[in-house]
Amino acid sequence: MSIRVYNTLSRSKEEFVPRDQGKVSMYVCGPTVYNHIHIGNARTFLSFDVIRRYLEFRGLEVTFVQNITDVDDKIINRANEENRTAAEVATEYTEAFLGAMDALDVKRPTVQPRATDTIPEMIDMVQVLIERGYAYEVDGDVYFSVRKFDGYGKLSGRDIDEMNSGSRVDVDERKADPLDFALWKSAKPEEPHWTSPWGEGRPGWHLECSVMSDKELGVTFDMHGGASDLIFPHHENEIAQSEAATGEPFVRYWLHGGLLQVNAEKMSKSLGNFMLLRDVLEKYEAPVVRLMMLQTHYRSPLEFSTDRLDEARSAYERLVTPLRDLEMAKRSTDRGLALTEQETTAVTNRLKDAIHEARRNFTESMDDDFNTAGALGAIFGLVRELNSFIWEGPGIGLEDVHTMLLDHAAVAIRELAGVLGIELVTKRPEIAEYPPDVFVLAADYAGYSGASGAEAVDALCKARDVSRSERNWAVADAIRNRMNDIGFLVEDKPDGTHISYESR
Repeated sequence: MSIRVYNTLSRSKEEFVPRDQGKVSMYVCGPTVYNHIHIGNARTFLSFDVIRRYLEFRGLEVTFVQNITDVDDKIINRANEENRTAAEVATEYTEAFLGAMDALDVKRPTVQPRATDTIPEMIDMVQVLIERGYAYEVDGDVYFSVRKFDGYGKLSGRDIDEMNSGSRVDVDERKADPLDFALWKSAKPEEPHWTSPWGEGRPGWHLECSVMSDKELGVTFDMHGGASDLIFPHHENEIAQSEAATGEPFVRYWLHGGLLQVNAEKMSKSLGNFMLLRDVLEKYEAPVVRLMMLQTHYRSPLEFSTDRLDEARSAYERLVTPLRDLEMAKRSTDRGLALTEQETTAVTNRLKDAIHEARRNFTESMDDDFNTAGALGAIFGLVRELNSFIWEGPGIGLEDVHTMLLDHAAVAIRELAGVLGIELVTKRPEIAEYPPDVFVLAADYAGYSGASGAEAVDALCKARDVSRSERNWAVADAIRNRMNDIGFLVEDKPDGTHISYESR
């Protein structure tokens, strides 16, 4: 099976054929470091992290480049507001960004160039564009002449005669055309600046990505990614300046992620629905956030809400619970139902088939333009079969062949979830992590007076099982409800009460 990707440039799905056999050159627009990133930014970075992980899973060597824009109007404005230097602001929020990506389990780029480290190469590209007649200088500013580039608008599908100067394109009466965009900006007092043939100044925003991608990946690299709101003007301008400078196609496949929405509206500060990633991660674990976001295809708008995060937390528990059950089942000596040999063979073959089908369906979904929703469906299908085998089939018993088969299923679940960057944590918390209230409950319902959290939980399990066997539903329900209140998940399994701790 070949990988097919939706190419924004052709507006169609295409077979992905790398420039260099077995290798992928990939560039994704990084952050402008003037604030903590919000969950909309995080959705984009997570989507391309998964795309990268899957390409590697398929055996390709990926060179993943993501820039850091550490000189920009927004950084300068923030610095002026806080009476700091632009470099101080950029340094603070660069570190914050890297920390946030680590917390979300997003892999570090192969190369992560910073704009301020690439100024000489930017000046060189501007000089080439001037020499080729695509750019002009006005009072120390240099602009790209949009109408001189044949094909401007081919990525966004816009007619150049119907365009207006867009976001992050300064309106300047000195420009030959309102659509022309800045390649180099003359320095203002107290702003960061570098020496150039046109005087002291700094690069324009669009220029940075063209130069850094060309430096790290070469001309006509494989994939360029970013959010869909970058198609115009940013990516359109990247194409124009890069192809005008080199005379070669800039990128082979353009991939764009859908925007994150809150109440069907794009997230923005002006609408009051702006949420920072760091605040979300204080309440929800990274695997839960990733799971929630990956339930929607990367090109589609993503509706964000705490309700959906809560649902994702429950879905995550459905993923890890059978793996926890498997570890407990291995320690039991009375696992398994009394099935006939024919019945045992049937359910065993069903689990074997489910492992194979999960891997196949996962790959088919991801090969189809990285359909993570379908890939998750494949994983959950195998989880259901594993759960069924443990509790409704022969289980573990004393048969090594069953143990090996169940281990194969568990390995497949962990591996496929890992391709999506979703870590499945099954280890019970350390005793010190249990809330003190568990000892109060153990004393009230089980007469436990010790100091071990694990023993207190075990005592409550036994007390609840006794209550249920005696049909004392009021006590059984009270134990469950009070434990739920302090962060425990209480489940009824065929072999009795199972309790796990969900630290919040």
